[in-house]
Amino acid sequence: MTLPQHISSPAPSSDGPSSDGHGATPARPGRWIDHWEPEDPDFWARTGRAVANRNLWFSIFVEHIGFSVWSLWSVFVLFMGPGYHIDAAGKFFLVCTPTLVGAVLRVPYTFGVARFGGRNFTVASAVLLLIPTVVAAFVLHPGNSYTTFVLVAALAGFGGGNFASSMTNINTLFPEKRKGLALGLNAGGGNIGVAVVQLVGLLVIAVSGATHPRLLLAVYIPLIVVAALCAALFMDNLSTVRSDTRSAKAALSDPQTAIMSVLYIGTFGSFIGYSFAFGLVLQSQFGRTPLQAAAVTFLGPLLGSLVRPVGGWLSDRIGGSQVTFWNFLLMGAATLVCILASGSASLALFTAGFIALFVLSGLGNGSTYKMIPAIFRAKALAEADPGEDEKVVLARARRVGGAAIGIISAVGAMGGLLINLAFRQSFAVARSGVPAFWGFLGFYLVCAVLTYAVYLRRRARASATEPARSLAYAGV
Repeated sequence: MTLPQHISSPAPSSDGPSSDGHGATPARPGRWIDHWEPEDPDFWARTGRAVANRNLWFSIFVEHIGFSVWSLWSVFVLFMGPGYHIDAAGKFFLVCTPTLVGAVLRVPYTFGVARFGGRNFTVASAVLLLIPTVVAAFVLHPGNSYTTFVLVAALAGFGGGNFASSMTNINTLFPEKRKGLALGLNAGGGNIGVAVVQLVGLLVIAVSGATHPRLLLAVYIPLIVVAALCAALFMDNLSTVRSDTRSAKAALSDPQTAIMSVLYIGTFGSFIGYSFAFGLVLQSQFGRTPLQAAAVTFLGPLLGSLVRPVGGWLSDRIGGSQVTFWNFLLMGAATLVCILASGSASLALFTAGFIALFVLSGLGNGSTYKMIPAIFRAKALAEADPGEDEKVVLARARRVGGAAIGIISAVGAMGGLLINLAFRQSFAVARSGVPAFWGFLGFYLVCAVLTYAVYLRRRARASATEPARSLAYAGV
């Protein structure tokens, strides 16, 4: 197999050509690949597939640890008994805090890949995970103030940021027809970190009781170091991916970014919000002990993570918009199950409905992420000037699509914050999650209508006042 050339070169100007591979690239230190054309079948078969897959697997490893760190406080709150003097509403706010910080960090993390290189930024994002874990090891015990716990929980937001950089990086490595599965594997492997940290928490509670939360950190701090070393040794930077503020502005101004952000709130926002809230809901609404709650909570994130690549795979074959539309309708049905189970106090039915929500949010995560690059690729091709080089057009689509991914992932993560705030208010007022579930049901129906109206329109509707090019994204 012929490997791509790794050269030394300084960072290129952000005003130069981007991922089209045209133009000279000055020398930079490190593992840099100068020539990258994944849409070229010969290049992909000869070199691209092996390099992309290697980067994918180590990206999954780092992102997996990041998600686990992001989710640490959803486990820590199960350990926070009466000695901590924190009620259910206070615990919901604690798990909200890393969600908010992680969502905000996703925007700069997206552009970190283009500025510093995918490999370089992955190493940095992994090293940053030592901050929330080491600090938590010092403060996580009764006697510290609630404000201290909130501030330390906020540091766990570092774990939420590296999802955006990881997905942006993988998006640049794979050809269009393989992005669905690749992005699904990358995201699913990261998402499963939520379930794994909850499983580790279950093991700690089962073996040592609910008074030793810092044992989790003895597991994750060494893993963070290993993840950073693996990224440094085995991943690569693409010199053809460069910072482009014009692409970011184009993504921000494109209405498709706003629409997909709303849909991603419904899918990923649901996944991460429910992941952080599930154990607390079981404790607060059904009186489960920490061990009883931890014995169930990992199932939802685990299944939702495992099924995410299936959402991407299905979207590669039948279209992301089709999968997304039907998925939102099914999420509405699962929410109704949770409402009915809450009214009848049926723990078994409630658990089944809640886990169904996890599975469906995982499918929707895969399908919506497949839609993003497909939308911007279709629009770029439809709006290209006659005679314009297709490689240049596709390179522009990758840049704008990559910027959109960061923005959409940041807004989508805010959904996790909204879900936990909704539960906090619901339990504070009604001592039940039912009012929150009614709100979630209404939002899922809005998302289904939005998906149908924007992405399932037939191109035959194009007319003299609505040219076909304006419907280029229909049916993605």
